[in-house]
This record gives sequence, structure tokens and C-alpha cells, in this order.
Amino acid sequence: MITAFVLIQTDASRIPECAQEISELEGISEVYSVTGEWDLIAIARVNRHEDLADVIADRLSKVDGVESTTTHIAFRSYSKHDLDAAFSLGFEG
Repeated sequence: MITAFVLIQTDASRIPECAQEISELEGISEVYSVTGEWDLIAIARVNRHEDLADVIADRLSKVDGVESTTTHIAFRSYSKHDLDAAFSLGFEG
């Protein structure tokens, strides 16, 4: 599974509508409205890198109100469980 984080700038008057439309796209698992430079952050999860072009360039970018996007592809996932295991010295407490 390939995970990408898509930072999205939208027309300010369409933030809720953009978020809703993006959340309904196949390949998008979550959409968050956020503070700061970006209006929305979407999480795309696809099986192949080629699928990212379909989800992001062909569909998400064409949602009415989306002005620009920047995409970050995840190399590796770390959860609290993974980090606890990585830093464990093997001692029982």
C-alpha cells in the first residue's frame, strides 16, 4: 500500500464543498481541514504508484475550487507500537 499526503489550497469560499467532494474520491481515505498555509490535507492510499496520478492529478486536482496541491509520498510508517519496539532494550519492567 502506498500512502501519500496531499496538501491542498482551495478557493476559501469552497473549503467545505471541496473537502466533501475529495473525501468521496476512490483512493482518498481521509480529508482534514487545517490551519496555516494549506486549507486541506488529504490522505491517499493506493496499491501502485501509477494510481496516484489517477487519484491526484486526474481527479482531486480537478475538483471545483482546488487551486493547487503538493504531494508527499510516505516511505515508511511509524506507529507508537513500532517506535516502542524500536527503542526497547529488551528489559522487562
